[in-house]
Amino acid sequence: MKIAGLQMKCAKDPAANLAKAVEMIAMAVERGARLIATQQLFTLPWFAYESRRDPFRWAEPIDGPTVSTLQETAQKHGIVLVGTFFEKDGDSYFNTAAVIEKNGALIGRYRKVHLPQIPLWEEKSYFQSGDLGFPVFETSAARIGVQICWDNFFPEGSRIMALQGAQIIIAPTAAALASQSRWEKMISANAIANNVFILRINRAGKEDRQTFYGRSFCVNPYGELTTSPAGANDAIVFSEIDLNEVQETRDIWTFFRDRRPELYGELSRP
Repeated sequence: MKIAGLQMKCAKDPAANLAKAVEMIAMAVERGARLIATQQLFTLPWFAYESRRDPFRWAEPIDGPTVSTLQETAQKHGIVLVGTFFEKDGDSYFNTAAVIEKNGALIGRYRKVHLPQIPLWEEKSYFQSGDLGFPVFETSAARIGVQICWDNFFPEGSRIMALQGAQIIIAPTAAALASQSRWEKMISANAIANNVFILRINRAGKEDRQTFYGRSFCVNPYGELTTSPAGANDAIVFSEIDLNEVQETRDIWTFFRDRRPELYGELSRP
C-alpha cells in the first residue's frame, strides 16, 4: 500500500492553504496513495509562537470548512484522510486530527494530549489537553493511531495505541530549530518498541518567527527509514508499506509477549 504525507509552506490565508492541500492530495492520488495525512494545523500560519487572542478567530467546529472539505475530498478520490485543525467545541479549544474514511464519513478525531509551553510553542495559551485518550481508528486502509507533535516524546501514547492494534501512527508536527536528528531518533524508537509504521509530516518554510525545516519521513516497524526524508520545501512524502510487517516484526521481536504489566503501576501515578 502506498501512503503519503503533505509537507507544506503555509500562507496567512487559511482558505489558500486548504486549497493548496486539496491540490496536493489530488497529486498524491495520481501517484497511487490510499492513505494521506497533513502536517500539524496545515491550514493556518503558526500562530502559537506567542500568546494572544487574535488566532481564536480561526478555530472551527468539527463540521467547519476544514473537515467538511477533507470529507468531500476523501469521497471524491476514494482515499482515507487524516487532517488537522484548530477545533472549537463549545467553550473548549483543541489541537485536533480528524480521521476520514474513503466514503467521506468522519470516523473520529484525536485531540493532542501533551501541550508544550516553551518559547515559540506557547500552545497551552490556545489549546486544552486532549480528552479523548489514545483511540485507534479502523479504516479501509489500516488501523490508524495519531500522535500530534509533542505527543511523540511521550512513549506511553504510542504503546497504548499499539496495544489496541494500531498498524500505522500518523505524526503531524511543526518542528523548527536544529531538531531533526532528535525527532528521527524518537520516532524510530517508538516504531521499534511498538512494531508499527510511523509517518511523520512536518511543516516547511519561513514564517513570522520560525523556519520549519520539513524533512518529513516514514519509518517501518524496525525503526528504519522507508525512504529518504523530504527536503525543506513543499513536498509529498510517499512510502510503500506492507502491513504484514507489523505482525512479522512482533513475531521476531517479542516485546509484547514479554511485557510485565503487573509491574508497571508506577506509570499511572502522578
